[in-house]
Amino acid sequence: MHRWIALMDIVLAFGLSFAVLVAGALRGVFIAYPLLMAMALFGVVLRRRGFALRALATMGWVGSQKALPVIGVLLLIGAVTASWMAAGTVPTLVYYGLRVVTPHTMVLVAFGLASGVSLLLGTSFGTVGTVGVALMMMVTGGEGGELHRWLVAGAIIAGAYVGDRASPMSSSALLIAAVTRTDLYDNIRAMGRTSLLPLGLAIAIYAGFAWVSPVPLAASSLGHDLAAEFRLGPVTLVPAGVMVLLALGRLPVQRAMLASTATAIVLALGYQHYSLGQVLQFLLTGFELAPTSPLNAIVLGGGVAAMVRVSLVVVISTAFVGIFAGTDLLHRLERSLARVKTPGDRFLATALVGTLAAAFGCTQTIAILLTQQQLDPTYRRTQAPPSALALDLENTVVVIAPLIPWNIAGLLPATLLGVNAGFIPFACYLYLLPLVTLLWLRRKTAAAALATASSDLDYS
Repeated sequence: MHRWIALMDIVLAFGLSFAVLVAGALRGVFIAYPLLMAMALFGVVLRRRGFALRALATMGWVGSQKALPVIGVLLLIGAVTASWMAAGTVPTLVYYGLRVVTPHTMVLVAFGLASGVSLLLGTSFGTVGTVGVALMMMVTGGEGGELHRWLVAGAIIAGAYVGDRASPMSSSALLIAAVTRTDLYDNIRAMGRTSLLPLGLAIAIYAGFAWVSPVPLAASSLGHDLAAEFRLGPVTLVPAGVMVLLALGRLPVQRAMLASTATAIVLALGYQHYSLGQVLQFLLTGFELAPTSPLNAIVLGGGVAAMVRVSLVVVISTAFVGIFAGTDLLHRLERSLARVKTPGDRFLATALVGTLAAAFGCTQTIAILLTQQQLDPTYRRTQAPPSALALDLENTVVVIAPLIPWNIAGLLPATLLGVNAGFIPFACYLYLLPLVTLLWLRRKTAAAALATASSDLDYS
């Protein structure tokens, strides 16, 4: 009886924490506050189990140190976005985009362009913070304006994770290859095969949306206003070209971002004629135009300061995972996984554990590491090759994390695009991929079982 009571307090803490996180997301509360409340709930439970507050604080501190590399990337993304604004890169992309995009093609272009750029750059955040921001600027209000913004944002974010999952420059693909000790390019080839049907279905769905509910685009005066406010032209696209070329050369994406930012700063100073003080302020607090400009409510954003709130969420979430690891809270999960046997069961277990890890870890990286740590013994026990675990992680955790409203994988792109969790139903590819893969594995297992049964009957 005492063991069941001990188990129930953990279950209750998980349930209450999840409810707090969901309620916070639905009400638009800054997610750091619900995370701190959840941490306090677990602190009470663990204190009752004999863990000293000093020990828990140490575990949290050790865990939070893993956030430092992530924070560096987040702050750099804020600088890239602001510098592309000041250099005229984003305004030029919008200016040219308005000439070729129509209301009936906007959603498809958003998904296709985000997919292509993310495959080149290998970063979902970098894709959303650059071409994603430019695409969102083309969407205007009007009837159903918020719904259309969610639709376009969902297409952009889904496309951004096409490359985040399968690009050779992707940090998540590199991380999974490293922790599973598999070959990156073998993984990418396998990912390509499993993504064909989900990609086709996502394109078909977006085509349906485009036909039924065309996206209203910004008024034609926007192009004229952009040309009046900025010096536009191919030269302003150099920062984007620098980032793409360096990424193709397999330079770490952080260095590619730094080089792109430096190039954009030069253009902002020498081509757009901003002062050094203005450019530094843009990088720090975000780009903005004068209050008298007709574009002051449209062309704005980025900046290091905007990423500080997101960075705080990363610090808290990594501290949370540090406490989980230090107190071995998930050891009972290993017993449940002992029942897993078939490929379909393994995939479903990976998806469920990955969803839990993404919900409580709040970052894609932590979700990958926690899920790999929990599932690796199961894949070994069932004699599945390491490549199977790598592929299942790519087809679950990587694309499920952005669907958790408070996970950084979805929270940051939504913040950059200026939308809330309403984009999630429209990020079709992100949930089609695990769903289609699960159905295919179930069908394959059933076919194998039927073939075995038929063989046994023939033998009899």
